[in-house]
Amino acid sequence: MKRLNPKTKTFKVFNALYNGAALTASQAEKRFGVGNLAAEASRIRQHGYAVYANSRKAGNGVQVTEYVMGKPSREIVALGYAAKAAGLTLDTIKA
Repeated sequence: MKRLNPKTKTFKVFNALYNGAALTASQAEKRFGVGNLAAEASRIRQHGYAVYANSRKAGNGVQVTEYVMGKPSREIVALGYAAKAAGLTLDTIKA
């Protein structure tokens, strides 16, 4: 599995999430210049990390999505083991 390049915006978002921060799109834009936080979260997920999107209502009443890194559920881990046992790899999935 490829590592994240420390010079990229994806790595900056990853590092913040890995260290326990919860990020909204607005915060990611201001802190890292990220225009599409959902795409960055998807890239991090493709590297094998559990990134969750939680909806909440902000103080001004606007609905926002907050991204956090967490522990994968038992179901996701079980699916991973089942896929591996069936012979699936990241290379066969991306092909």
